[in-house]
Amino acid sequence: MLLVRDVFRCKPGKSRQVAEMFKKTISSMEKLDGFRNPRVMLDLVANYWTVVLESEVDSLERFESHMTAFSSRPEVREALAGYMDLVEGGEREIYKIV
Repeated sequence: MLLVRDVFRCKPGKSRQVAEMFKKTISSMEKLDGFRNPRVMLDLVANYWTVVLESEVDSLERFESHMTAFSSRPEVREALAGYMDLVEGGEREIYKIV
């Protein structure tokens, strides 16, 4: 089991808007990609304007399949339209759950 954490550094004041966009994609991640326990988090005590999208997935292969299909889905494209204009950078962390 893997924990996948995508960390986004948003432009000032845009983190709540980005978080709402990602919340709309959770259903697709669960139903079509087999992700479990997805959640969107906002910074409380961290770098300002940080959004974290975190979920669990069975394998790296399953995650790679998700990466191939996710952004081509119409509902995901609609939910995330313009999010790149709200983000300055970020990183992805993948952990093995032991």
